[in-house]
Amino acid sequence: MALPEEDKTAMGGNHVQWFSPIAFPTRRSMGFAENRGTYWRGRYKISPGRYGTVADVSGEVIRFRTKREAKRAADAEEAKVRAGTWRDPAAGQTTFGDYASRWYAAQDLAASTMQNYRRHLEEHLLPEFEECSLASIQRTDVEAWEKREKALYAASSVKTWRGTLHLVLEDAVEEGLSSANPATKRRGRGKRAGRSRDRGPEKVITDPLGILLTAERASLLSGRDDEFVACVTKGYTGMRWGELVGLETQFLRPRALRVEWQLYELDSGQFEHCPPKDDSYRTIDAPPWLVGLLSKHVARTKPTPCPCHGRTYVFRGQGISRTGETGAKVIDVARRAGVSTGTVSNVLNRPDVVADATKERVREAITALGFTRGGGAMDQAAHWRRNGFATWLFTPAASGWYPKKAPQEARPVPLLGDPWPGVPARGRGAHGRADACWLPIAKGLTPHGLRHTHKTRMEELRTPTKLMDERMGHLDGSVQARYSHITRQMREDLMAGLTAEWEAALDARLTMCPTSPVAVLNDLLRQRLMGRR
Repeated sequence: MALPEEDKTAMGGNHVQWFSPIAFPTRRSMGFAENRGTYWRGRYKISPGRYGTVADVSGEVIRFRTKREAKRAADAEEAKVRAGTWRDPAAGQTTFGDYASRWYAAQDLAASTMQNYRRHLEEHLLPEFEECSLASIQRTDVEAWEKREKALYAASSVKTWRGTLHLVLEDAVEEGLSSANPATKRRGRGKRAGRSRDRGPEKVITDPLGILLTAERASLLSGRDDEFVACVTKGYTGMRWGELVGLETQFLRPRALRVEWQLYELDSGQFEHCPPKDDSYRTIDAPPWLVGLLSKHVARTKPTPCPCHGRTYVFRGQGISRTGETGAKVIDVARRAGVSTGTVSNVLNRPDVVADATKERVREAITALGFTRGGGAMDQAAHWRRNGFATWLFTPAASGWYPKKAPQEARPVPLLGDPWPGVPARGRGAHGRADACWLPIAKGLTPHGLRHTHKTRMEELRTPTKLMDERMGHLDGSVQARYSHITRQMREDLMAGLTAEWEAALDARLTMCPTSPVAVLNDLLRQRLMGRR
Protein backbone atom coordinates (compact mmCIF):
# COMPACT_ATOMS: atom_id res chain seq x y z
CA MET A 1 0.00 0.00 0.00
CA ALA A 2 1.37 3.41 -1.01
CA LEU A 3 1.66 6.06 1.69
CA PRO A 4 0.58 9.65 1.18
CA GLU A 5 3.35 12.02 0.20
CA GLU A 6 3.05 14.00 3.45
CA ASP A 7 3.60 10.81 5.45
CA LYS A 8 6.65 9.92 3.37
CA THR A 9 8.12 13.34 4.13
CA ALA A 10 7.48 12.94 7.84
CA MET A 11 9.18 9.57 7.87
CA GLY A 12 12.24 10.57 5.91
CA GLY A 13 11.35 10.40 2.26
CA ASN A 14 10.72 6.95 0.79
CA HIS A 15 12.41 5.15 3.72
CA VAL A 16 9.70 4.08 6.15
CA GLN A 17 10.64 3.78 9.86
CA TRP A 18 8.12 1.44 11.48
CA PHE A 19 9.40 2.07 15.10
CA SER A 20 10.62 5.26 16.78
CA PRO A 21 14.20 5.00 18.09
CA ILE A 22 14.54 4.10 21.86
CA ALA A 23 17.58 5.04 23.97
CA PHE A 24 18.47 1.93 25.95
CA PRO A 25 20.50 2.67 29.12
CA THR A 26 23.99 1.34 29.30
CA ARG A 27 24.25 -1.74 31.55
CA ARG A 28 25.62 -0.87 34.98
CA SER A 29 28.22 -3.12 36.48
CA MET A 30 26.64 -5.64 38.84
CA GLY A 31 28.08 -7.71 41.65
CA PHE A 32 30.36 -10.57 40.83
CA ALA A 33 31.66 -13.76 42.41
CA GLU A 34 35.32 -14.13 43.27
CA ASN A 35 36.98 -17.52 43.50
CA ARG A 36 39.07 -17.89 46.64
CA GLY A 37 40.17 -21.48 46.02
CA THR A 38 38.08 -23.36 48.57
CA TYR A 39 35.12 -20.98 48.54
CA TRP A 40 33.49 -18.11 46.66
CA ARG A 41 32.90 -14.64 47.98
CA GLY A 42 30.56 -11.94 46.66
CA ARG A 43 31.92 -8.57 45.62
CA TYR A 44 29.95 -5.44 44.77
CA LYS A 45 30.62 -1.83 43.89
CA ILE A 46 30.05 0.74 46.62
CA SER A 47 31.37 3.83 44.87
CA PRO A 48 33.82 4.58 42.03
CA GLY A 49 36.99 2.68 42.84
CA ARG A 50 35.58 1.16 46.04
CA TYR A 51 34.27 -2.39 46.35
CA GLY A 52 32.77 -4.28 49.22
CA THR A 53 32.58 -7.93 50.17
CA VAL A 54 29.36 -9.63 51.26
CA ALA A 55 29.52 -10.10 55.04
CA ASP A 56 27.20 -10.97 57.93
CA VAL A 57 25.95 -8.54 60.60
CA SER A 58 29.10 -9.01 62.65
CA GLY A 59 31.33 -8.01 59.72
CA GLU A 60 32.64 -11.52 58.98
CA VAL A 61 33.02 -12.36 55.26
CA ILE A 62 30.50 -14.98 54.12
CA ARG A 63 32.07 -17.98 52.35
CA PHE A 64 29.75 -19.31 49.63
CA ARG A 65 29.97 -22.86 48.29
CA THR A 66 29.00 -21.97 44.72
CA LYS A 67 29.63 -19.13 42.34
CA ARG A 68 25.88 -18.70 41.78
CA GLU A 69 25.20 -18.07 45.49
CA ALA A 70 28.02 -15.57 45.74
CA LYS A 71 26.86 -13.71 42.62
CA ARG A 72 23.27 -13.53 43.82
CA ALA A 73 24.31 -12.14 47.25
CA ALA A 74 26.62 -9.58 45.62
CA ASP A 75 23.84 -8.41 43.28
CA ALA A 76 21.53 -7.96 46.28
CA GLU A 77 24.08 -5.83 48.11
CA GLU A 78 24.74 -3.65 45.08
CA ALA A 79 21.01 -3.16 44.65
CA LYS A 80 20.92 -1.80 48.20
CA VAL A 81 23.76 0.59 47.34
CA ARG A 82 21.80 1.97 44.38
CA ALA A 83 18.62 2.25 46.45
CA GLY A 84 20.44 4.10 49.25
CA THR A 85 19.58 1.46 51.87
CA TRP A 86 22.99 -0.17 52.14
CA ARG A 87 24.73 -0.23 55.51
CA ASP A 88 28.41 -0.89 55.97
CA PRO A 89 28.78 -4.11 58.03
CA ALA A 90 32.05 -2.83 59.46
CA ALA A 91 30.23 0.13 61.02
CA GLY A 92 28.45 -2.23 63.38
CA GLN A 93 31.78 -3.05 65.03
CA THR A 94 31.80 0.33 66.77
CA THR A 95 31.43 -0.36 70.48
CA PHE A 96 28.49 0.98 72.43
CA GLY A 97 30.87 2.82 74.77
CA ASP A 98 32.61 4.68 71.94
CA TYR A 99 29.36 5.60 70.25
CA ALA A 100 27.64 6.62 73.50
CA SER A 101 30.51 9.00 74.32
CA ARG A 102 30.29 10.59 70.87
CA TRP A 103 26.49 10.69 71.06
CA TYR A 104 26.47 12.41 74.45
CA ALA A 105 29.03 15.01 73.35
CA ALA A 106 26.84 15.90 70.35
CA GLN A 107 23.75 16.67 72.47
CA ASP A 108 22.82 20.28 73.19
CA LEU A 109 20.04 20.08 75.77
CA ALA A 110 19.08 21.59 79.11
CA ALA A 111 21.59 21.02 81.91
CA SER A 112 19.08 18.88 83.81
CA THR A 113 18.50 16.63 80.80
CA MET A 114 22.22 16.28 80.13
CA GLN A 115 22.76 15.35 83.77
CA ASN A 116 20.08 12.67 83.60
CA TYR A 117 21.47 11.18 80.38
CA ARG A 118 24.95 11.11 81.86
CA ARG A 119 23.71 9.37 84.98
CA HIS A 120 21.74 6.79 82.99
CA LEU A 121 24.74 6.01 80.79
CA GLU A 122 27.44 5.89 83.45
CA GLU A 123 25.50 4.08 86.17
CA HIS A 124 23.31 1.64 84.24
CA LEU A 125 24.06 1.31 80.51
CA LEU A 126 27.83 1.44 80.14
CA PRO A 127 28.50 -1.18 82.85
CA GLU A 128 26.46 -3.64 80.75
CA PHE A 129 27.04 -2.68 77.11
CA GLU A 130 30.23 -0.60 76.99
CA GLU A 131 32.45 -3.24 75.33
CA CYS A 132 29.71 -4.68 73.09
CA SER A 133 29.74 -3.78 69.40
CA LEU A 134 26.54 -2.13 68.20
CA ALA A 135 25.85 -4.99 65.78
CA SER A 136 26.24 -7.64 68.47
CA ILE A 137 23.61 -6.24 70.86
CA GLN A 138 20.53 -8.42 70.55
CA ARG A 139 16.99 -8.01 71.83
CA THR A 140 17.57 -10.91 74.23
CA ASP A 141 20.57 -9.05 75.70
CA VAL A 142 18.45 -5.98 76.38
CA GLU A 143 15.65 -8.05 77.92
CA ALA A 144 18.10 -9.90 80.19
CA TRP A 145 19.65 -6.60 81.33
CA GLU A 146 16.23 -5.13 82.04
CA LYS A 147 15.23 -8.17 84.11
CA ARG A 148 18.36 -7.88 86.25
CA GLU A 149 17.81 -4.15 86.77
CA LYS A 150 14.20 -4.67 87.87
CA ALA A 151 15.40 -7.04 90.56
CA LEU A 152 17.37 -4.14 92.09
CA TYR A 153 15.48 -0.96 91.18
CA ALA A 154 11.96 0.37 90.74
CA ALA A 155 10.29 -0.62 87.47
CA SER A 156 9.59 3.04 86.63
CA SER A 157 13.32 3.86 86.87
CA VAL A 158 14.31 0.89 84.70
CA LYS A 159 11.76 2.00 82.12
CA THR A 160 13.43 5.43 82.00
CA TRP A 161 16.90 3.90 81.53
CA ARG A 162 15.65 1.64 78.75
CA GLY A 163 14.19 4.71 77.09
CA THR A 164 17.64 6.30 77.05
CA LEU A 165 19.14 3.09 75.62
CA HIS A 166 16.48 3.08 72.89
CA LEU A 167 17.26 6.71 72.04
CA VAL A 168 21.00 6.07 71.69
CA LEU A 169 20.56 2.94 69.58
CA GLU A 170 17.91 4.58 67.39
CA ASP A 171 20.37 7.34 66.50
CA ALA A 172 22.95 4.64 65.73
CA VAL A 173 20.48 3.07 63.27
CA GLU A 174 19.94 6.43 61.56
CA GLU A 175 23.71 6.84 61.18
CA GLY A 176 23.96 3.45 59.54
CA LEU A 177 25.93 1.88 62.40
CA SER A 178 23.27 -0.72 63.14
CA SER A 179 20.57 -2.39 61.08
CA ALA A 180 17.89 -2.46 63.80
CA ASN A 181 17.20 -1.16 67.29
CA PRO A 182 17.17 -4.07 69.77
CA ALA A 183 15.79 -1.85 72.56
CA THR A 184 12.50 -1.22 70.73
CA LYS A 185 9.55 -2.47 72.76
CA ARG A 186 7.37 -4.93 70.87
CA ARG A 187 3.71 -4.44 71.59
CA GLY A 188 1.41 -7.28 72.48
CA ARG A 189 4.25 -9.53 73.65
CA GLY A 190 4.85 -11.06 77.05
CA LYS A 191 2.59 -11.77 79.99
CA ARG A 192 -0.65 -9.86 80.25
CA ALA A 193 0.00 -9.35 83.96
CA GLY A 194 3.24 -7.52 83.28
CA ARG A 195 1.72 -4.05 83.30
CA SER A 196 0.11 -4.42 86.72
CA ARG A 197 3.14 -6.22 88.14
CA ASP A 198 5.56 -3.43 87.17
CA ARG A 199 3.43 -0.46 88.13
CA GLY A 200 4.74 1.74 90.93
CA PRO A 201 2.96 2.41 94.22
CA GLU A 202 0.16 4.96 94.24
CA LYS A 203 1.30 8.45 95.17
CA VAL A 204 0.50 9.33 98.78
CA ILE A 205 -1.55 12.49 99.27
CA THR A 206 -3.02 14.22 102.29
CA ASP A 207 -5.83 16.64 103.19
CA PRO A 208 -5.76 20.35 104.18
CA LEU A 209 -5.22 19.53 107.86
CA GLY A 210 -2.41 17.16 106.86
CA ILE A 211 -0.73 19.97 104.91
CA LEU A 212 -0.89 22.27 107.93
CA LEU A 213 0.37 19.70 110.44
CA THR A 214 3.20 18.55 108.18
CA ALA A 215 4.24 22.18 107.63
CA GLU A 216 4.24 22.78 111.40
CA ARG A 217 6.41 19.75 112.09
CA ALA A 218 8.84 20.63 109.30
CA SER A 219 9.23 24.06 110.85
CA LEU A 220 9.84 22.54 114.29
CA LEU A 221 12.55 20.31 112.81
CA SER A 222 14.24 23.22 111.03
CA GLY A 223 13.95 25.67 113.89
CA ARG A 224 12.47 28.48 111.79
CA ASP A 225 9.25 29.54 110.03
CA ASP A 226 10.49 29.21 106.44
CA GLU A 227 9.53 25.56 106.06
CA PHE A 228 6.00 26.19 107.32
CA VAL A 229 5.39 28.91 104.73
CA ALA A 230 7.00 26.86 101.95
CA CYS A 231 5.02 23.66 102.63
CA VAL A 232 1.73 25.56 102.81
CA THR A 233 2.56 27.39 99.58
CA LYS A 234 3.36 24.14 97.79
CA GLY A 235 0.21 22.45 99.08
CA TYR A 236 -2.07 25.29 97.96
CA THR A 237 -0.48 26.14 94.60
CA GLY A 238 0.83 22.81 93.27
CA MET A 239 4.17 24.38 92.34
CA ARG A 240 7.00 22.05 91.39
CA TRP A 241 9.94 21.84 93.78
CA GLY A 242 12.31 23.72 91.48
CA GLU A 243 9.69 26.44 90.94
CA LEU A 244 9.23 26.86 94.70
CA VAL A 245 12.97 27.08 95.39
CA GLY A 246 13.37 29.45 92.43
CA LEU A 247 10.46 31.74 93.38
CA GLU A 248 11.77 35.32 93.35
CA THR A 249 10.37 38.14 95.42
CA GLN A 250 9.68 40.17 92.27
CA PHE A 251 7.14 37.57 91.15
CA LEU A 252 4.90 37.93 94.19
CA ARG A 253 1.76 39.67 92.94
CA PRO A 254 -1.18 41.14 94.92
CA ARG A 255 -3.44 38.20 94.00
CA ALA A 256 -1.11 35.66 92.40
CA LEU A 257 2.34 34.12 92.02
CA ARG A 258 4.19 34.25 88.72
CA VAL A 259 6.24 31.22 87.63
CA GLU A 260 9.04 32.43 85.36
CA TRP A 261 12.03 30.35 86.42
CA GLN A 262 13.08 27.32 88.39
CA LEU A 263 16.27 26.31 90.18
CA TYR A 264 17.42 22.84 89.18
CA GLU A 265 20.02 21.21 91.44
CA LEU A 266 22.81 19.51 89.51
CA ASP A 267 24.97 16.63 90.72
CA SER A 268 27.85 19.07 91.12
CA GLY A 269 25.89 20.86 93.84
CA GLN A 270 25.32 23.93 91.68
CA PHE A 271 21.86 25.30 90.92
CA GLU A 272 20.89 25.85 87.29
CA HIS A 273 18.69 28.90 86.80
CA CYS A 274 16.48 27.75 83.93
CA PRO A 275 12.91 28.01 82.55
CA PRO A 276 10.20 25.92 84.23
CA LYS A 277 9.63 22.38 83.01
CA ASP A 278 8.14 22.18 79.50
CA ASP A 279 8.20 26.00 79.37
CA SER A 280 5.19 26.06 81.70
CA TYR A 281 5.31 29.79 82.38
CA ARG A 282 2.14 30.72 84.20
CA THR A 283 0.41 32.92 86.75
CA ILE A 284 -1.04 31.00 89.70
CA ASP A 285 -3.99 32.64 91.41
CA ALA A 286 -3.48 32.83 95.18
CA PRO A 287 -6.09 33.57 97.88
CA PRO A 288 -5.50 36.71 99.97
CA TRP A 289 -4.46 34.76 103.08
CA LEU A 290 -1.65 32.99 101.16
CA VAL A 291 -0.40 36.22 99.59
CA GLY A 292 -0.39 37.76 103.07
CA LEU A 293 1.52 34.79 104.49
CA LEU A 294 4.22 35.12 101.81
CA SER A 295 4.41 38.91 102.07
CA LYS A 296 4.89 38.80 105.85
CA HIS A 297 7.51 36.09 105.41
CA VAL A 298 9.52 38.28 103.02
CA ALA A 299 9.17 41.29 105.33
CA ARG A 300 10.33 39.20 108.28
CA THR A 301 13.29 37.45 106.66
CA LYS A 302 14.45 40.39 104.50
CA PRO A 303 16.04 38.17 101.81
CA THR A 304 19.10 39.42 99.96
CA PRO A 305 20.46 38.45 96.49
CA CYS A 306 22.06 35.01 96.50
CA PRO A 307 25.79 34.76 95.67
CA CYS A 308 25.24 32.20 92.89
CA HIS A 309 22.72 34.06 90.70
CA GLY A 310 22.47 37.56 92.13
CA ARG A 311 18.69 37.17 92.43
CA THR A 312 16.50 37.64 95.49
CA TYR A 313 14.49 34.52 96.31
CA VAL A 314 11.56 34.16 98.69
CA PHE A 315 13.01 31.12 100.48
CA ARG A 316 16.49 30.44 101.85
CA GLY A 317 18.28 27.16 102.32
CA GLN A 318 18.72 25.75 105.77
CA GLY A 319 22.43 25.07 105.72
CA ILE A 320 23.64 21.79 107.15
CA SER A 321 21.35 18.76 107.20
CA ARG A 322 19.17 18.09 110.22
CA THR A 323 20.22 14.53 111.06
CA GLY A 324 19.07 14.67 114.66
CA GLU A 325 22.72 14.69 115.79
CA THR A 326 23.63 18.33 115.22
CA GLY A 327 22.60 19.61 118.63
CA ALA A 328 19.79 21.81 119.91
CA LYS A 329 19.56 25.39 118.71
CA VAL A 330 18.71 28.62 120.50
CA ILE A 331 15.24 28.56 118.95
CA ASP A 332 14.65 25.10 120.46
CA VAL A 333 15.55 26.38 123.92
CA ALA A 334 13.32 29.42 123.45
CA ARG A 335 10.36 27.28 122.43
CA ARG A 336 10.90 24.91 125.34
CA ALA A 337 11.10 27.75 127.85
CA GLY A 338 8.35 29.83 126.24
CA VAL A 339 10.55 32.89 125.76
CA SER A 340 12.15 34.73 122.85
CA THR A 341 15.53 33.87 121.37
CA GLY A 342 16.75 37.24 122.63
CA THR A 343 15.94 36.20 126.20
CA VAL A 344 17.87 32.97 125.76
CA SER A 345 20.82 34.97 124.43
CA ASN A 346 20.64 37.25 127.48
CA VAL A 347 20.64 34.25 129.82
CA LEU A 348 23.76 32.96 128.08
CA ASN A 349 25.58 36.29 127.81
CA ARG A 350 24.05 38.76 130.30
CA PRO A 351 22.17 36.72 132.91
CA ASP A 352 22.02 39.68 135.32
CA VAL A 353 19.40 41.44 133.14
CA VAL A 354 16.98 38.49 133.22
CA ALA A 355 14.50 37.73 135.98
CA ASP A 356 15.36 34.76 138.17
CA ALA A 357 12.23 32.79 137.29
CA THR A 358 12.87 33.26 133.59
CA LYS A 359 16.52 32.25 133.97
CA GLU A 360 15.43 29.10 135.77
CA ARG A 361 13.05 28.14 132.95
CA VAL A 362 15.70 28.78 130.30
CA ARG A 363 18.36 26.80 132.16
CA GLU A 364 15.93 23.92 132.67
CA ALA A 365 15.26 23.91 128.91
CA ILE A 366 19.01 23.99 128.19
CA THR A 367 19.52 20.93 130.38
CA ALA A 368 16.53 19.04 128.96
CA LEU A 369 17.54 19.69 125.36
CA GLY A 370 21.24 19.07 125.86
CA PHE A 371 22.03 22.49 124.41
CA THR A 372 25.68 23.50 124.11
CA ARG A 373 26.85 26.92 123.06
CA GLY A 374 27.55 26.82 119.32
CA GLY A 375 25.93 23.38 118.96
CA GLY A 376 23.14 24.73 116.81
CA ALA A 377 25.03 27.43 115.02
CA MET A 378 25.15 27.25 111.25
CA ASP A 379 25.32 29.48 108.23
CA GLN A 380 22.20 29.80 106.13
CA ALA A 381 22.64 28.25 102.70
CA ALA A 382 21.41 30.15 99.68
CA HIS A 383 18.98 27.39 98.64
CA TRP A 384 17.47 24.18 99.95
CA ARG A 385 19.06 20.90 98.89
CA ARG A 386 16.31 18.69 97.57
CA ASN A 387 17.56 15.51 99.24
CA GLY A 388 18.35 17.20 102.55
CA PHE A 389 14.94 18.86 102.71
CA ALA A 390 13.10 15.61 101.97
CA THR A 391 15.26 13.40 104.22
CA TRP A 392 15.67 15.47 107.37
CA LEU A 393 12.65 17.79 107.31
CA PHE A 394 9.72 16.66 105.20
CA THR A 395 9.84 12.87 105.58
CA PRO A 396 10.16 12.86 109.39
CA ALA A 397 7.47 15.55 109.57
CA ALA A 398 5.02 13.44 107.55
CA SER A 399 5.87 10.01 108.96
CA GLY A 400 7.26 10.80 112.41
CA TRP A 401 10.44 8.85 111.60
CA TYR A 402 13.90 9.76 110.38
CA PRO A 403 14.58 7.56 107.33
CA LYS A 404 17.34 4.96 107.18
CA LYS A 405 20.60 6.64 106.26
CA ALA A 406 23.86 4.76 106.68
CA PRO A 407 25.21 4.19 109.22
CA GLN A 408 22.00 4.93 111.12
CA GLU A 409 18.83 2.87 110.94
CA ALA A 410 15.36 4.37 110.64
CA ARG A 411 14.25 5.76 114.00
CA PRO A 412 11.39 7.82 115.45
CA VAL A 413 11.88 11.54 115.94
CA PRO A 414 12.68 11.99 119.68
CA LEU A 415 10.50 14.66 121.28
CA LEU A 416 10.11 16.56 124.49
CA GLY A 417 6.35 16.55 124.80
CA ASP A 418 5.95 20.09 126.14
CA PRO A 419 4.96 22.38 124.45
CA TRP A 420 2.56 20.51 122.17
CA PRO A 421 3.09 19.10 119.50
CA GLY A 422 6.58 18.51 120.92
CA VAL A 423 10.04 19.96 120.50
CA PRO A 424 12.55 17.69 118.71
CA ALA A 425 15.35 16.61 121.05
CA ARG A 426 18.79 16.88 119.47
CA GLY A 427 22.37 16.02 120.19
CA ARG A 428 23.97 13.05 121.88
CA GLY A 429 21.60 11.06 124.03
CA ALA A 430 18.52 12.68 122.48
CA HIS A 431 16.54 9.43 122.53
CA GLY A 432 17.30 8.99 126.22
CA ARG A 433 15.97 12.43 127.05
CA ALA A 434 12.87 12.11 124.85
CA ASP A 435 9.48 11.42 126.37
CA ALA A 436 7.36 11.24 123.20
CA CYS A 437 7.39 10.76 119.43
CA TRP A 438 5.09 11.77 116.58
CA LEU A 439 2.41 9.59 115.03
CA PRO A 440 2.36 9.49 111.21
CA ILE A 441 0.35 12.12 109.36
CA ALA A 442 0.70 10.56 105.89
CA LYS A 443 3.39 7.89 105.77
CA GLY A 444 5.11 7.93 102.39
CA LEU A 445 4.15 11.53 101.58
CA THR A 446 6.87 13.37 99.63
CA PRO A 447 7.26 17.05 98.71
CA HIS A 448 6.04 16.15 95.20
CA GLY A 449 3.07 14.47 96.84
CA LEU A 450 1.84 17.94 97.83
CA ARG A 451 1.54 18.69 94.10
CA HIS A 452 -0.62 15.60 93.69
CA THR A 453 -2.55 16.71 96.77
CA HIS A 454 -3.32 20.10 95.25
CA LYS A 455 -4.60 18.54 92.03
CA THR A 456 -6.81 16.18 94.05
CA ARG A 457 -8.18 19.05 96.16
CA MET A 458 -9.12 20.94 92.98
CA GLU A 459 -10.88 17.83 91.68
CA GLU A 460 -12.89 17.64 94.89
CA LEU A 461 -13.77 21.34 94.57
CA ARG A 462 -15.13 20.59 91.05
CA THR A 463 -12.60 22.92 89.42
CA PRO A 464 -12.84 23.01 85.59
CA THR A 465 -10.11 21.02 83.84
CA LYS A 466 -8.87 24.05 81.92
CA LEU A 467 -8.17 25.96 85.14
CA MET A 468 -6.52 22.94 86.78
CA ASP A 469 -4.17 22.52 83.81
CA GLU A 470 -3.24 26.20 83.98
CA ARG A 471 -2.32 26.03 87.67
CA MET A 472 -0.38 22.78 87.33
CA GLY A 473 1.51 23.91 84.21
CA HIS A 474 0.06 21.12 82.06
CA LEU A 475 -0.83 21.41 78.39
CA ASP A 476 -3.91 19.75 76.92
CA GLY A 477 -3.77 19.77 73.13
CA SER A 478 -7.20 18.23 72.59
CA VAL A 479 -10.00 19.91 70.64
CA GLN A 480 -12.12 20.01 73.80
CA ALA A 481 -9.43 22.04 75.59
CA ARG A 482 -9.15 24.44 72.68
CA TYR A 483 -12.84 25.25 72.86
CA SER A 484 -13.02 25.75 76.65
CA HIS A 485 -12.00 28.98 78.38
CA ILE A 486 -11.36 30.19 81.93
CA THR A 487 -13.71 32.80 83.37
CA ARG A 488 -13.32 35.14 86.30
CA GLN A 489 -16.04 33.31 88.17
CA MET A 490 -14.13 30.04 87.88
CA ARG A 491 -11.10 31.64 89.49
CA GLU A 492 -13.12 33.21 92.29
CA ASP A 493 -14.88 29.93 93.04
CA LEU A 494 -11.55 28.10 93.34
CA MET A 495 -10.08 30.78 95.62
CA ALA A 496 -13.17 30.63 97.82
CA GLY A 497 -12.92 26.84 98.01
CA LEU A 498 -9.23 26.86 98.94
CA THR A 499 -9.86 29.56 101.55
CA ALA A 500 -12.67 27.53 103.12
CA GLU A 501 -10.40 24.47 103.33
CA TRP A 502 -7.61 26.52 104.92
CA GLU A 503 -9.90 28.01 107.54
CA ALA A 504 -11.34 24.57 108.34
CA ALA A 505 -7.79 23.24 108.81
CA LEU A 506 -6.99 26.11 111.21
CA ASP A 507 -10.16 25.41 113.17
CA ALA A 508 -9.26 21.73 113.43
CA ARG A 509 -5.77 22.66 114.62
CA LEU A 510 -7.28 25.00 117.24
CA THR A 511 -9.27 22.15 118.74
CA MET A 512 -6.02 20.20 119.23
CA CYS A 513 -4.16 23.05 120.94
CA PRO A 514 -4.75 26.83 120.74
CA THR A 515 -1.02 27.61 120.53
CA SER A 516 2.01 26.47 118.54
CA PRO A 517 5.78 26.72 119.08
CA VAL A 518 5.99 27.87 115.44
CA ALA A 519 5.64 31.65 115.62
CA VAL A 520 3.89 32.21 112.30
CA LEU A 521 1.32 29.48 113.00
CA ASN A 522 0.83 30.70 116.55
CA ASP A 523 -0.10 34.13 115.16
CA LEU A 524 -2.54 32.57 112.70
CA LEU A 525 -4.20 30.53 115.45
CA ARG A 526 -4.51 33.58 117.70
CA GLN A 527 -6.08 35.63 114.91
CA ARG A 528 -8.47 32.81 114.09
CA LEU A 529 -9.46 32.47 117.72
CA MET A 530 -10.06 36.22 118.04
CA GLY A 531 -12.16 36.14 114.88
CA ARG A 532 -14.50 33.61 116.46
CA ARG A 533 -15.28 35.89 119.36
